[in-house]
Amino acid sequence: MNLLRAMLDSRTSPPVLISACLLGVRCRYDGNHSLCKALVGSLSRIRPIAVCPEQMGGLPTPREPANIIGGHGPDVMVGKAKCINRAGQDVTEQFVKGAHETLRLARLTGAKVFIGKERSPSCGLKTPYCEAPGGLGTGVTASLLEKEGISVIEIGPQSPFPTPESTEILESIHQHP
Repeated sequence: MNLLRAMLDSRTSPPVLISACLLGVRCRYDGNHSLCKALVGSLSRIRPIAVCPEQMGGLPTPREPANIIGGHGPDVMVGKAKCINRAGQDVTEQFVKGAHETLRLARLTGAKVFIGKERSPSCGLKTPYCEAPGGLGTGVTASLLEKEGISVIEIGPQSPFPTPESTEILESIHQHP
């Protein structure tokens, strides 16, 4: 019970990066948000840090949606795949820059968890907007953060929060900040 009390105390709660669209920020490619009310209702349990990797990489809002061509996030990070938007423009540089800026923010704040928007070619763990074997792949930012040891939780606007998995991850960072 002491751990639960500590989780509810924002002064002792560790920082958690969160896709800004999940918090109601209108930063999606279409200028909308993907507000997750269950997540917002649980913010007292964490110290949220809103991020939008695509904006942090220099892309405007609104913007053309992008797909990962030739693989998925890990392939983009090693130069084997590209991010191409609907207009045919290569936006790989912006996706990679946004991933690195998000990682930089994680390191500056000590965040060990990222809650990313499901299906996103940047933030998702299971994005269909790629050419991964099996049809679903990891987004660019999610892949970099995972590679660097940051736990990634994927949720959407209708997702419950917390889930048993997210509770386990958040409890572990409370025990080992």
